[in-house]
Amino acid sequence: MADLFNNPMGLMGFEFVEFASPTPGVLEPLFEQMGFSLVARHRSKDVLLYRQGDCNFIVNREPRSLAAYFAAEHGPSACGLAFRVKDSHKAYALALERGAQPVEIPTGPMELRLPAIKGIGGAPLYLIDRYEDGKSIYDIDFEFLPEYQALDSRHPVGHGFKMVDHLTHNVYRGRMAFWGGFYERIFGFREIRYFAIQGEYTGLTSRAMTAPDGLIRIPLNEESSKGSGQIEEFLMQFNGEGIQHIALQTDDLQKSVDALQLAGIPLMTAPNDVYYEMLDERLPGHGLPVPELKARGILIDGSTEGGDKRLLLQIFSQTLLGPVFFEFIERRADQGFGEGNFKALFESLERDQIRRGALTTA
Repeated sequence: MADLFNNPMGLMGFEFVEFASPTPGVLEPLFEQMGFSLVARHRSKDVLLYRQGDCNFIVNREPRSLAAYFAAEHGPSACGLAFRVKDSHKAYALALERGAQPVEIPTGPMELRLPAIKGIGGAPLYLIDRYEDGKSIYDIDFEFLPEYQALDSRHPVGHGFKMVDHLTHNVYRGRMAFWGGFYERIFGFREIRYFAIQGEYTGLTSRAMTAPDGLIRIPLNEESSKGSGQIEEFLMQFNGEGIQHIALQTDDLQKSVDALQLAGIPLMTAPNDVYYEMLDERLPGHGLPVPELKARGILIDGSTEGGDKRLLLQIFSQTLLGPVFFEFIERRADQGFGEGNFKALFESLERDQIRRGALTTA
């Protein structure tokens, strides 16, 4: 459970995820396929704001910037993230007091200085306290496109995704404790889940961290044994630790998935027919339309014990930016991460590794 009263950093959810690519024209069409709209352009830099609901994706195309150097090293990827806080100056000072490493973000004249600390893979982790429409960082540093200048038009519905639900870090073996300690020490995160997944040939361990506000969730993954498993493959392709996937939350996953498929976003298929055949046994009385979910490949997790239905619906894209992918999720009172689906997903990814020759079974 989140500790809503012990939140000295004043955390209030994700504010944005920042992306960069060494190759032009990779990010923008992908985000449009995912239902995002270009709503604003930076006043003095080659930086774009793509938005859907309250999901903010920053595309940083500025040359010789931290984002550009990150992309040169890691390829198209999430090169930064931002937490929303009540008071950025107070939060920044407290973060430094607790041992965070400051990151200086170059600013131009009449431009906000966004306090940031060093996060996963050296990516900046920004602390943002201006977020209300009309007073936000975007109102000061960006120029909204004509069709989005009215305050009531600035959050396009897109495919129905309303917020960033969580994002996952893949780390080197033995580094999960370091990054767990980082989020605990600096921000007051707590570990709410710890589980090990073992496939036929490889395995991983995952430590799910949640902030005191209950809105910022960051699972950490590391390879559980030597070899060329999924985490190891990510680290090799990505050239280091980083954000493996970003999860977007919707109130109607079936409708959102239909829109994604119509737009051409490639999604992971369900493990097999047995998965859905066992659903009634695993979640008796779930009340879900299984044929419709099966047709879309949507996975289901949660609990129905004692008649208390807590369900989570989720589906994953295929890798879309190098080894980086996206998750699409609908929460019906369940606040987990689909642990019941992890093994099925892990095994399907393992089979894909074997098919591509990335994993040998000998």
